[in-house]
Amino acid sequence: MAKTLELIFETVAGKGVTLSVEEPREDVTASELLAGMQSIITQNIFEVEGASFALAKGARIIERNVVEYEL
Repeated sequence: MAKTLELIFETVAGKGVTLSVEEPREDVTASELLAGMQSIITQNIFEVEGASFALAKGARIIERNVVEYEL
């Protein structure tokens, strides 16, 4: 089963932004996620359309089954 961690932010312009991390660590905690997201905001690492990240809105793990067929 494939897993993706989604980190959900809001920019200073009010736009929602999602960063995805493939195969996250199994034992990641909510406090670690919040600390990492706050670090991204504080260090002003990313911008979307000229607007920096302003707020950590949420995080979630998405699990999906992938079946590949050899053709």
